[in-house]
Amino acid sequence: MPAITVDDPLTLPRIREILDGAPGPGNTPRPVLGVATAPQGHEGEGFPVRRAFAGVDQRFLDPFIHMDQMGEVNYAPGEPKGTDWHPHRGFETVTYMIDGVFEHQDSNGGGGTITNGDTQWMTAGGGILHIERPPEHLVLSGGLFHGVQLWVNLPRDNKRAHPRYQDIGSKHVTLLSTPDGGALLRVIAGDLDGHAGPGSTYTPITLIHATVAPGAEVRLPWDKRFNALAYVLAGDGSAGSDRAGGGSHPVTTGQLAMFGEGDHLTLRADDTQDSRTEALEVFILGGAPIREPIAMYGPFVMNTKAEVLEAFEDFQAGRLGSIPASYELR
Repeated sequence: MPAITVDDPLTLPRIREILDGAPGPGNTPRPVLGVATAPQGHEGEGFPVRRAFAGVDQRFLDPFIHMDQMGEVNYAPGEPKGTDWHPHRGFETVTYMIDGVFEHQDSNGGGGTITNGDTQWMTAGGGILHIERPPEHLVLSGGLFHGVQLWVNLPRDNKRAHPRYQDIGSKHVTLLSTPDGGALLRVIAGDLDGHAGPGSTYTPITLIHATVAPGAEVRLPWDKRFNALAYVLAGDGSAGSDRAGGGSHPVTTGQLAMFGEGDHLTLRADDTQDSRTEALEVFILGGAPIREPIAMYGPFVMNTKAEVLEAFEDFQAGRLGSIPASYELR
């Protein structure tokens, strides 16, 4: 799992140490409210996904709507799949590539290629058409493919925002470590203990990819306004603190831990991982809930059914954009 890494995490800036059991403000551990297992399915032209939020109550997810773990799959030549041109309105898509290569094009002129540790952030806003697919050379050769796609809701006042595209290269991601160097923390967006990630967001959120060494524990300070979710990309460990209500819960690949209120969240990697996994890999996310009605159907996320119907009508009438006659990927 390459993403972006460093040989010695102790050379990086470190988040502050949170002592277990230390009294005082700012040291309340978040309890684990539940653990959900993602069902497996297929997306687009047939690439395998795990539906990370399937069956989870929206009150635990807000402002997030949907998340797929894409792969991990090792394609044979000719097997890599993507999606065809399709519309979106009312939210943002965030595609984080861990292994492999993915291309993006959209009707607003955005586009590019992402690979290990890169992120594409597309704000659909008032409406856009786009396509995602592996490049031709990967289709011909096959190879490893692994990533995450997250849908972030937009508040009512921003649902008609002008579409935009952010190409966040891995070299721009903020890299941090825990006090003992037991974890590498990649901050993609938002803020962690005063360290900001590069992603620009309409809704206040934090996105982190953490690699936790076997036997290591992570205590992350977390904005009290935010919810908190931890999705296991690979490996085995536990979520939660024995001091928090409910204690710690075992988690493994494809499981989502939902945390309650508090000042920090705790994750721990098991001392021994399986032969395919060197460490516990976790996608950690949280944000300020929007707390607005959601009307969602297919590629549109609005506040009312009437707005969803309007989005379909606008798409059919060509008002969400048009497929570029020719577009050369940057």
